[in-house]
Amino acid sequence: MSSVVNANMSTKSEDIIGETWDYCVADTLVKSGAGLLTGSLLSLILFKRRKWPIIFGLGSGFGMGLANCQHAFRDPHLNKMLNYKLKSKETQNEKKES
Repeated sequence: MSSVVNANMSTKSEDIIGETWDYCVADTLVKSGAGLLTGSLLSLILFKRRKWPIIFGLGSGFGMGLANCQHAFRDPHLNKMLNYKLKSKETQNEKKES
């Protein structure tokens, strides 16, 4: 996750959240596609063309992608950076008002 989010201090918090969402969507699509492909292959080879391996593979891939998204948004470094940016923005606004 650290390679996705740029720790540059000039980066806006909206950009950090946007990059994290982009990472989550792409990762979930890749994992769902891999699960669909694996389930399809297993269905053709081992399970006599039944549908449940395909559905199971797709669901497993989607679940893994969702778990990675939750982990990415709960990352303590991301939260510290967002809190710092929000607090520094508030202090800048207070200095301008006074």
